[in-house]
Amino acid sequence: MKKIELSPKIYIVIGMIFTGAIMRLIPHWHNFTPVAAIALFGGTFLKRKDLAFLVPVSAMLLSDLIIGFHSTMLPVYFSFIAIVGIGMVLQSRLTVMNTISASLAASFMFYLVTNFASWISGFMPYPMNVAGLLQSYIAGLPFFFNGLLGDLFYTSVFFGAVYLKTKGSTIILNKNWQH
Repeated sequence: MKKIELSPKIYIVIGMIFTGAIMRLIPHWHNFTPVAAIALFGGTFLKRKDLAFLVPVSAMLLSDLIIGFHSTMLPVYFSFIAIVGIGMVLQSRLTVMNTISASLAASFMFYLVTNFASWISGFMPYPMNVAGLLQSYIAGLPFFFNGLLGDLFYTSVFFGAVYLKTKGSTIILNKNWQH
């Protein structure tokens, strides 16, 4: 029987999936989870693009199996797939400012898409007109701000870890050991 060896990257991918799923299951502020940051990170750093798309969708699916499914799941999943695309664009333009901008764009896009989906589903108590849509967006602002803070926090953690592992640790060591 042939032994299958998994690369360290596969362990990282599996870890990201479980981290995203678990963080949705433990008590947290609404929308303050790492899933969007994982999608952005995967789109930026995973060479296998199928894995980049699979990671956030798997994290969501695993946790939704426990939390439960809802009527706006498809727009939520679509948003995370689109965030992977933002990460792919970021890949060739990776700077601190571009990473912050990508995280902000991901948060804003998620907010617009998912609030629109909630409004259009008719399950929310808002009229089906422009005023009702605006009411929906206004009511969703606390969730947007929580998501924005979560996305910026987890993006900083994931991208910062890569920076420290690749460039930052060398810079820190060089400064500390130049005597």
